[in-house]
Amino acid sequence: MSTKKIKLKIVTPERLVLEEMVDQVSIPTTLGEITIMPDHIPLITDLTSGDVVAVIKGEHIPFAVVGGFLEVKKGKDDMTEVAVLADFAEHVSELSDEKIKQAKNKAEEMKKAMENKGHVDFEHFEAELERSLTRVKIADKWRTKKYRK
Repeated sequence: MSTKKIKLKIVTPERLVLEEMVDQVSIPTTLGEITIMPDHIPLITDLTSGDVVAVIKGEHIPFAVVGGFLEVKKGKDDMTEVAVLADFAEHVSELSDEKIKQAKNKAEEMKKAMENKGHVDFEHFEAELERSLTRVKIADKWRTKKYRK
């Protein structure tokens, strides 16, 4: 087993979600899911909605993400650095049933508000709906799996 690690950083406009040394990380991109290992080639690509799953000593650390970019580069001492710059990211443990219910209610309210207006902010509605649906999908996926909190 390799002793090399990846420096993973997950950032949203609101906060630093994670900064940790990991063994590997799987990330949803617009071209499909990729897994990054130490010594990965440099890369910049778009993210899509899904789950980013870091692995440390066999433990999975899952995050729900929506939109953004991914950068893989060589850093100091030739270490692979991965920056996930997401529009939205939360650890699966943050996706409580209450948060999911609130997200669904917010999406329903926005849908009703859209129907009652002549002017609709489609981009805002679409972003909120995608965020809500991703929360539900990823929470359901990881509900019965073991992961590090």
